[in-house]
Amino acid sequence: MKAYAQPIKKLIEELGKLPGIGEKTATRLANYILRATADDVKKLAESIIEVKRKIKFCSVCLNLTETETCHICHDKNRDHTIICVVQEPDAMVAIEESGCFHGTYHVLHGALAPLDGIGPESLHLNELMKRIDSKTVKEIIIATNPDVHGEATALLIIRMLKGRNIKVTRIATGVPLGGDLKYIDKMTISKSLEFRRGM
Repeated sequence: MKAYAQPIKKLIEELGKLPGIGEKTATRLANYILRATADDVKKLAESIIEVKRKIKFCSVCLNLTETETCHICHDKNRDHTIICVVQEPDAMVAIEESGCFHGTYHVLHGALAPLDGIGPESLHLNELMKRIDSKTVKEIIIATNPDVHGEATALLIIRMLKGRNIKVTRIATGVPLGGDLKYIDKMTISKSLEFRRGM
């Protein structure tokens, strides 16, 4: 990076802070920005500033929204007695795009990762408990990722809800449709057998 002028180095450093962007990708992006028209670069900069200025958390589910409550929480046709708990907004988007869920969501904005300094207080669990305490919720679907952090988060939520008169379910994990068993990892096969269902 020594060969680059200081403003380019700074841009590469800033782009490199984005998740999943290493130095090579950051350099490619910086070079793309340098070749782009002034108008395109201005639009990119303005869209980044606009997102930071306009987007906030929904007051109910903590989804990202421009308004006080997001379009899902505002929708009277949704089943507000069911809450699907997800780690991040992109997981919620994936479930929404499937078109098969018509309840509401609660976005934690993370998962338990004590080594990274993410404990229960870093997640939006208090807001979830307030929603449950409203007595209108009948079921919580835990849709955290099926990895170590997601499983730990799911277990914590299950413990927090113990003794309450509320149905708690966990999304199924296992072999994907169209998958070939010989290419599936051991953990996925193990979970598939553990959560098998009757035919």
